[in-house]
Amino acid sequence: MKSDLKINILLGLFAGLLVGVNLLGGKITSIFGISVSVGIFIMPVCFLITDIIEEVHGRKLANHFIIAGAVTLIIIFLYTALFVVLAPHQRYGFNQEYKTIFGASLRMILASLAAFILSQTHDVWAFAFWKKKTKGKQLWLRNNLSTIVSQFIDTSVFMFIAFYNIAPKFTFWFIVQLIVPYYLFKVLFALLDTPFVYLGSKWLKGKDYD
Repeated sequence: MKSDLKINILLGLFAGLLVGVNLLGGKITSIFGISVSVGIFIMPVCFLITDIIEEVHGRKLANHFIIAGAVTLIIIFLYTALFVVLAPHQRYGFNQEYKTIFGASLRMILASLAAFILSQTHDVWAFAFWKKKTKGKQLWLRNNLSTIVSQFIDTSVFMFIAFYNIAPKFTFWFIVQLIVPYYLFKVLFALLDTPFVYLGSKWLKGKDYD
C-alpha cells in the first residue's frame, strides 16, 4: 500500500472520529463505578493518529491534520445548527427528539473545537520538542509525555466550556471533580496505546523507509 493512500486513510479516520466523538459522546457510561462520556474511547485514538503522522512525516503534516479536523468540526457545527432549526415535514414525527439530541450537541461541538485546537496544537509541538530532546529515540516516552499533558488540556477546556454553569450545580469546583477521574482514564488509555504508536508508525513507513 502506497504512503499517500495510508496518509489519506488516517486523515479520513481522524476526521470521522472527531465527528463521531461529538455526535456520539453525549452518552454517559460507567467505568469502575465512575461516570464518563463514551467519547473517552475515541479521543485517545485521535492523539495516536497525529503522533504516528508526526513520527513518520513530521510536524508540518501533523498540523495539516489539525487544520483539516478543525474545518470539519466547524462545518459539522454549522450543519447541525441549521438542521436543528429547519422546519420538519409533517410526516416526520421525531423533530423534538432530534432537537433535544442534536441541539445539545451544539455547545459540545464548540467546546470540542476549542479543546481540540488547543490540545492537538500542544501535542504536535510537544512531540516535536521531545523528539529533538531524545534525538529521535524513545518513541514511547515522546508519545506519552506529549499526550498526557495534551489530554489534560483537552479535558479541562472541554469540560469548562461544555458544562460550566449549564446548571446550578456545575460550579468551578464541581467541574474540577469531573475532570480528575475523566483525565486519569485518558492517561490510562494513553499508556495502553503505546504499542499501537509503534505498530502504526511501522505500518505507515512501510517499504519506503526500509
